[in-house]
Amino acid sequence: MRVNPTPTLTNGRFHYAWVIVLVTFAVLIITAGVRATPGVLMVPLEAEFGWTTAAISTAIAINIALFGIIGPFAASAMNRFGIRRIVLGALALLAASVALTTRMQTIWQMTLLWGICVGTGTGVTAMVLAATVTTRWFETHRGVVLGMLSAANATGQLVFLPILARMIALHGWRSAVWIVSGAAALVFLVVLMFMRDRPEDVGLRPYGQPPDAPAQSPVRSLPPLAALRLAVRSPAFWALGGTFFVCGASTNGLIGTHLIAACHDVGIPEVQSAQLLAMMGIFDIVGTTASGWLTDRFSPRYLLFGYYTLRGLSLLWLPHTLQADPSALNIFAVFYGLDWIATVPPTVRLTTESFGKENTAVIYGWIGACHQMGASLAAFGAGAIRTNLGAYQLAFWIAGVLCLLAGLVFVTVGKLAFRPAPRLTEALA
Repeated sequence: MRVNPTPTLTNGRFHYAWVIVLVTFAVLIITAGVRATPGVLMVPLEAEFGWTTAAISTAIAINIALFGIIGPFAASAMNRFGIRRIVLGALALLAASVALTTRMQTIWQMTLLWGICVGTGTGVTAMVLAATVTTRWFETHRGVVLGMLSAANATGQLVFLPILARMIALHGWRSAVWIVSGAAALVFLVVLMFMRDRPEDVGLRPYGQPPDAPAQSPVRSLPPLAALRLAVRSPAFWALGGTFFVCGASTNGLIGTHLIAACHDVGIPEVQSAQLLAMMGIFDIVGTTASGWLTDRFSPRYLLFGYYTLRGLSLLWLPHTLQADPSALNIFAVFYGLDWIATVPPTVRLTTESFGKENTAVIYGWIGACHQMGASLAAFGAGAIRTNLGAYQLAFWIAGVLCLLAGLVFVTVGKLAFRPAPRLTEALA
């Protein structure tokens, strides 16, 4: 008789869903750390190889774009083959690809390894992983759990960037790359031992589901391309996808990729500027978790209006801070950190309300792809602006104005765009 080695307490307080949350949090930390690494490598790579900011930004832009495009296909693959198998494959690809970057000598090698391979690996363990885990394992407290998992992106910066910046200063950029590769290999073992696909695999119901609730067989979501064909007919998709495009442009693409280089331009050392990003990470843990709590209780439209508006104002203020009072960057880091990815929980809730629980992951995958396309464009565009104009000021102003416009979407057209839609699986039949 086969004995399940996984704890399955149902009468006590323990629920294995919280183990899954911790494992997923660890995976997302590593994903964030890998994605954040090129930002701290940009200056050393320019110095060693003579590559321009625009050339390095092109590889980063490909990475960010793939990070988003892979998302909906990863969600579909997780439904078909299981979360555990797909995440293990992605982590193995990340560990190997990052390790190989220590041998690169040309820009095409960086584009292949950091752009294509790392972009694909991080795309599998992207935001759709958090959405998939949350909707499968939790019936209640989804907003809080999603906020915690979304905060893992900031925690990855908190854990990695100051360490990597210090290692680069002491031992060169290759030592930092080995740390990232080793961390991916370590979390591979964690997933191998503890990750499970569904509550039913360990004899449990989703957390918060009443014991007497009728058992539900897993509902199969739409394939990625079929979901996209139907989603593009909904105004909600265009509102969420368009504003998430701006979200990615103003976070991962601009600040996450270029803040260290922008600080370097005004004489701030890399270690100090990396600590600014780490500070953002600390406050984003608070901000995004709080956003999840708020999303369970208040209108996600008004939350998003506030988040985007405040972010836009802070970006418009940033160029003045860099030039006139760099010491005030600590205030910017706190303010921006609280708002870094606080947009995720309300965006996921609006996705679920508009397209149904069974299609949340795959539709959110496409919305997340818009996020990363915005980040990709900003990563490349800001690099091109710096190369041609010698400064980032214009890039910060453009992103600030776009954030203000994104906020207005949720108090104007958003009133009509977000309404419960027929189940997409029924529409497909």
